[in-house]
Amino acid sequence: MVTAFVLISVEDRKVHETVRALLKHRGVTEIHIVAGEYDMVAVIRVKDNETLARLITNQIVNAPGVERTKTLFALESHSTYNLQDIFGEKS
Repeated sequence: MVTAFVLISVEDRKVHETVRALLKHRGVTEIHIVAGEYDMVAVIRVKDNETLARLITNQIVNAPGVERTKTLFALESHSTYNLQDIFGEKS
């Protein structure tokens, strides 16, 4: 499983429209509206880098209101939850 955090700048007044659009895509597991340089952070959990690349380049950057993005890749993930059981691909 690949985990990434996509920092997203959004046009004024389109934050909630953008959230709704992004949550429709498989692999977008969470959206956090934040304060600072970026307006939101999308947490992405997908099976491989190819799937991540398609999701970012085809869906996320083209979602309504998205002005720019920056992607951070998780090198390791640690949690009190079993993330593979929660977000892993089902057989």
